[in-house]
Amino acid sequence: MKDRKVIPQSIDFLSSDVLDIARRLLGAELETEIDGTLTIGRIVETEAYRAPDDKASHAYGNKRTKRTETMFSEGGLAYIYLCYGIHHLFNIVTGPKDVPHAVLIRAIEPIDGIDAMRERRGKPLVDFALTSGPGSLTKALGITTRLNGQPLFAKDSPIRIRSHVPIPDQDIRASPRVGIDYAEECIKWPWRFRIVGNPWCSKAK
Repeated sequence: MKDRKVIPQSIDFLSSDVLDIARRLLGAELETEIDGTLTIGRIVETEAYRAPDDKASHAYGNKRTKRTETMFSEGGLAYIYLCYGIHHLFNIVTGPKDVPHAVLIRAIEPIDGIDAMRERRGKPLVDFALTSGPGSLTKALGITTRLNGQPLFAKDSPIRIRSHVPIPDQDIRASPRVGIDYAEECIKWPWRFRIVGNPWCSKAK
């Protein structure tokens, strides 16, 4: 295992300001170690979800179900759910206990374990689609719903947030989130954050 910081000290995952955390996660490293295979990517795109007022959140109105219960945990856990019965989407729970905020990780820039990422994605060559988009990055990193609820800062966890290089505000672009056509007025909220000019970010539809 490479010698890396376990916790990005500049991010307070117990903060109730999920928008600030979503911005600060840009530049952090997401690392998995699945079946002895290490893969690492730099986070380049995120989306914030803030219950109870956010109609795009699974926990809108503080709705507690078997699926959303992880979101009500203290910040610093993985919240992973299955989308359309196909894609495993990875989120980071934030905020104090019983405050169901989360940040969806939408894209990463590959750093290490790229051959393993290619094999998992079935891609013979490396291109920007390898880890661009929330379903693509989880498949590349071996992330599935079996990792739901895992702590992200324990040394023995198979999924971790590692060393952090802060991104200046002028290099961050905020825009509306995507894929939330059901969320009424919340559709327009600029809670999607990207590193300006980074080619690994997912494309807006």
